[in-house]
Amino acid sequence: MPAEQSLHVIAFDVPFPPDYGGVIDVYYKLKALKELGVAVHLHCFEYGRTHREELNTCCASVNYYPRQTNKSLLFNTLPYIVLSRSSDALRDRLLKDDYPILMEGIHSTYLLNDPAFFGRQCFVRAHNIEHDYYHNLAKVERNIFKRYYFYNETGKLRKYEPVLKRAAAVAAISPEDTKYFNDVYGNAFYLPAFHPFQEVSFTAENGNFAFYHGNLAVGENNEAALFLIEKVFAALPYQLVIAGAKPSAALRRAAADYSNVKLLDRLSPEEIHRYIATATVNVLPTFQATGIKLKLLASLFLGKHCLVNTPMVANTGLASLCMLADTPEEFRAALRRIFSTEDFGQDEVEKRRNILGKQFSNQASAEVLVRRIYS
Repeated sequence: MPAEQSLHVIAFDVPFPPDYGGVIDVYYKLKALKELGVAVHLHCFEYGRTHREELNTCCASVNYYPRQTNKSLLFNTLPYIVLSRSSDALRDRLLKDDYPILMEGIHSTYLLNDPAFFGRQCFVRAHNIEHDYYHNLAKVERNIFKRYYFYNETGKLRKYEPVLKRAAAVAAISPEDTKYFNDVYGNAFYLPAFHPFQEVSFTAENGNFAFYHGNLAVGENNEAALFLIEKVFAALPYQLVIAGAKPSAALRRAAADYSNVKLLDRLSPEEIHRYIATATVNVLPTFQATGIKLKLLASLFLGKHCLVNTPMVANTGLASLCMLADTPEEFRAALRRIFSTEDFGQDEVEKRRNILGKQFSNQASAEVLVRRIYS
């Protein structure tokens, strides 16, 4: 394959299985690029996730590098999420050719600081405005040591972010993030989130429960789940199912206090999708209006009613596909309507097919990316 059709991709984590937001975007981007004939040379930083043979089916080569976890890195002026993903072996391998490079997240941009790469076509996929994301993580974190880390990382990320000026372009994941990066650095374009869904689907099966899912090890998701238990469903008779990895002790205690709350851990992506599809309503509050949440796309592609708060759909163009509530009282009132009177009709399915089919086509997004890299 000609060199101009080859691409290095630096991933912040091993992107298989695609079971949380960031790696979902990476993995399905790799698949879409493969379908367009791009030979992807994948470089993964690993810290807990194992080598996966499945990645060889969509990549020309796959290389793994240990993420550095020495606590002394916390005292460096560079953000820990960046410095811990530095690798001499990666640097040496990338300098053997002149293929363009796609860096997944600001996490993977350490080499933008290296003069050997100043003339290289390096593109950055921005999954968030990271200093905003970390600031919001700090605000909801209950562990004092983690909260200090998030605040400290916030300042480092804000100071480090201008490195993006050295990128050939920044591929932002939402329209709002695109505007921010363009206003500050002038080199951004919108690249919608990649996802596993080919089309909007609908099942008539109704499990008569509300569903919330997310990586519960993330403070924001933990806080959203606690909000639903303590502020919304504590005063309702309807069942709430919460699913996600590594729920906190506080969340386990809160779920155990209510007979109408079920907390599930260690579900596969397929099991999560089954719950999304059969839930009466997917209820998705967030306290961070950053990027776009892959769980929102999953709920809209697979589920029935989708009840969210304003930050979940802010500047996504998807508000018209959801029911909105912002206070506990508004959530409870909406849930009473959904469970007592409102069916999910075929007209809503068609509305989703029209909007999501146009805005979130993996093939169309991959074509946009390929044009930007190779034009």
